Amino acid sequence: MTHVHRWIGIAAALLIGSAPALAQTTVKDAWIRGTVPQQKATGLFAQITSTAGGKLVAGSSPVAGIVEIHEMAMDGTVMKMRALPAGLDLPAGKAVELKPGGYHVMLMDLKQQVKEGDTVPVNLVIEGKDGKKETLELKVPVRALNAAMPMAGHKH
Repeated sequence: MTHVHRWIGIAAALLIGSAPALAQTTVKDAWIRGTVPQQKATGLFAQITSTAGGKLVAGSSPVAGIVEIHEMAMDGTVMKMRALPAGLDLPAGKAVELKPGGYHVMLMDLKQQVKEGDTVPVNLVIEGKDGKKETLELKVPVRALNAAMPMAGHKH
């Protein structure tokens, strides 16, 4: 092997070694429902996909004292909301929809009103099947209080 080939091999190894790790989890179409003054809770909605699979286990935001993963589900004839303290399963490679009336992230004990046009920082913690945790730092736009889930594939 010539010196040139050896240097090319070393350079390639350094480039590969310094390449950033690919995110295991992606979030798309995230949004938060706006609030009225003195309202103390709102929801975050999005599509979350984990390539390797795992769980959405926690969240935090500077605008909320408490961030929890919740589900809305029918209990007989009554729709009830409940926290998912064990987290929300993210099957490998499948998008999990967080939407009004279903799974969502609750921002509670709000420290301020969140208004349409605001952007809210939110961290979501994903625990992989290997037990390693990944924190996703999001900047989530706020939509009008009466906003519904956008239609699939529709970009704003």
